[in-house]
Amino acid sequence: MAMDKTVADLNIAHFRKLLETETDAAKRETIQRLLAEEEAKLAQPRATPPQDKQR
Repeated sequence: MAMDKTVADLNIAHFRKLLETETDAAKRETIQRLLAEEEAKLAQPRATPPQDKQR
């Protein structure tokens, strides 16, 4: 799961950088949607594995 967070963090940084210079409205809309999707991934609570009940 740590790799998923790292990939999402890298994607977020990349999309934010693209938004700094992109002027085409359609491309900006797509980048903003992708950015929101990556941010949503990080906001989702992580499922915890079941605890060992034999203890």
